[in-house]
Amino acid sequence: MLKPEQILFLRQTHKNIFGLMICVALFFIGFKLGGNTGLYINLSGFLIVIGGTLGATLLSYHMDRIEILFKVLRTAYGRETKEPGEVVRILVNLAVKRRVKGVLALQDDEDETTIAFLKQAIGLLVDGCSKEQIREVLSAEMYFFRMRRDETRRVLQTMADVAPSFGLVGSVVGLIGMLAGVGDPVIIMKTVPVALTSTLYGIVFANFLFIPFASNIRERTVKELFLQKMITEGMLAISDELHPRLLERKLNSFLTPSARNGRFVPIENVAETADAEILRETV
Repeated sequence: MLKPEQILFLRQTHKNIFGLMICVALFFIGFKLGGNTGLYINLSGFLIVIGGTLGATLLSYHMDRIEILFKVLRTAYGRETKEPGEVVRILVNLAVKRRVKGVLALQDDEDETTIAFLKQAIGLLVDGCSKEQIREVLSAEMYFFRMRRDETRRVLQTMADVAPSFGLVGSVVGLIGMLAGVGDPVIIMKTVPVALTSTLYGIVFANFLFIPFASNIRERTVKELFLQKMITEGMLAISDELHPRLLERKLNSFLTPSARNGRFVPIENVAETADAEILRETV
């Protein structure tokens, strides 16, 4: 049985895929209307652009960084992030559990949660760290997380910068071959496509692949940092034993008005972790 957030992720993914298919179809229809599509296919131009772009990237970054790039892209397009409303619900439930059963009762949630940042935050709280220590550790984690993502995104930005340049290299190669074969129509017909398609490939790869990939990583990083900020504020409030209802109102300020669908901690959920008498005192 899929969870609501998983269903929402699948719907959004299907919409993106459907929209992408339409855009790609329109893109290639434009090539088809321009004449024979075979004119735009040239192996020499393709190898010059791809080989040059990858070579420049390997000279600029270690292989480990490129491997991390592929892992980040796989995560960005293959794994959903929690919605802010879901994170608010989790944090308020943790506050209720802390209030009813004590801080050590949160150890089970530390093992069960799928959010690595939240798992670390719960571990700090369970270990008895002070509010200042929790803030310092989580702030450092957010800072270096952003640095790692920015370094990964720069790899794609570098590829986007050099791809058009190698397209020009292919054009120069084609022009040199054409000038060398002046008077021989066969040589000219072989070299002109290299000159033109290389520039085309460089521009298409940069603007249709590398820049969109970099933008996707940036968007996902912003969303994950937003959730990490929510988790940090929530765990600091739980450390101060803030009342769950007040915590809920505080975390609601992170959400848009349309996402504030009433209380995130219904009475029946609290009843699972408390006696009726404790429930009346807590809620």
